[in-house]
Amino acid sequence: MSQLQQSDSNSSGVYSDNSRVHSGAAFSGPMFVVLMVMMVTLVMVIVLGNALVIFAFKVDKSLRRQCNYYFLNLAISDFLVGAFCIPVYIPYTLTGKWSLGRGVCKLWLVMDYLLCSASVFNIVLISYDRFLSVTRAVSYRARQSMTHPAIIKMVTVWVLAFVLYSPAIIFWELVAGRSHVPKDECFAEFYHSWYFLLSASMLEFFSPFISVAFFNLSIYLNIRRRRLQSVEAQLHLQHSQPHAEGVSAASGLGAKLARRASIHSQSSSPSLGKADPSASRAALPSRLSRDKKIAKSLAIIVCVFAICWAPYTLLMIIRAACRGRCIQHHWYEITFWLLWLNSAINPFLYPLCHSSFRRAFAKILCPKRHTTPPSPVLRVT
Repeated sequence: MSQLQQSDSNSSGVYSDNSRVHSGAAFSGPMFVVLMVMMVTLVMVIVLGNALVIFAFKVDKSLRRQCNYYFLNLAISDFLVGAFCIPVYIPYTLTGKWSLGRGVCKLWLVMDYLLCSASVFNIVLISYDRFLSVTRAVSYRARQSMTHPAIIKMVTVWVLAFVLYSPAIIFWELVAGRSHVPKDECFAEFYHSWYFLLSASMLEFFSPFISVAFFNLSIYLNIRRRRLQSVEAQLHLQHSQPHAEGVSAASGLGAKLARRASIHSQSSSPSLGKADPSASRAALPSRLSRDKKIAKSLAIIVCVFAICWAPYTLLMIIRAACRGRCIQHHWYEITFWLLWLNSAINPFLYPLCHSSFRRAFAKILCPKRHTTPPSPVLRVT
């Protein structure tokens, strides 16, 4: 993901490049200091922010619900990006030379691709979970106390992320019979294969983005449909009220219509009460309001994901079309760091979009405000 380079080992004479191939350029003077400060600051924000999310799960038991475990999985992948991938890459960026050996290079490439892909797939998993919470509320809430299905999904994310790139990183050199990577550089062997790059970009960005867009659209349409059902239910209740006291038949018909409207609204929002129509009418706006917040928070997370990932993916496709001759290497470097910036933004989206995380963070960062004051002792006189 780093920069562009021309490879003499490519027999066709074209650029053997990709966004992760280093240019070998080194920085000095003020630029070196500025870049060092920016990179170290990014590392601290990613590590501390995601460590706060992980620590919140340890100290706040109310967060240990199935839906929040997927945020924990995302925080773990983002934390490792800041704790390992970026610190290892910083000397390479500033000096222009890889000095840690081929073994560490392979490990870094595997971890880098694994963690970035895991972050993307975690976004898809979170979107799917939010989709189920809105469209299948009853069965979804019934499974909230079951952690086993959540763990299986979390492990599946890591397995898929590993399979996408890691086998190619590890075994490509063995299959090809030789290495195209110089000793003082570190990039994946498969970057001369344009078909592999294009296919990987489809699996790593476009398919997940289409999936989360579908989930968001489905949530929006579900909320819109239920809002219309809520209006229809209220109209039924208004028209079913008796126009005059003492007319028992009309009164009975109004009650029947009220119950029918209540049951009709419950079919879309199963969390509502089953017996009291007035309770159902009071609960339905609350349910719709909660689902609107879910949709809004999910839309924010997905938009940030698209902004951080789309430039890199689009440049990779353009590069594949023009054989690396139409875009300068520094644009790849910028989009590469934009991917890592997503790992720094995610922890700030949790308290912004979810009140449960906001309360947990407040308890950790401001413990004195949330300590229970001692109860007064009554004196018996």
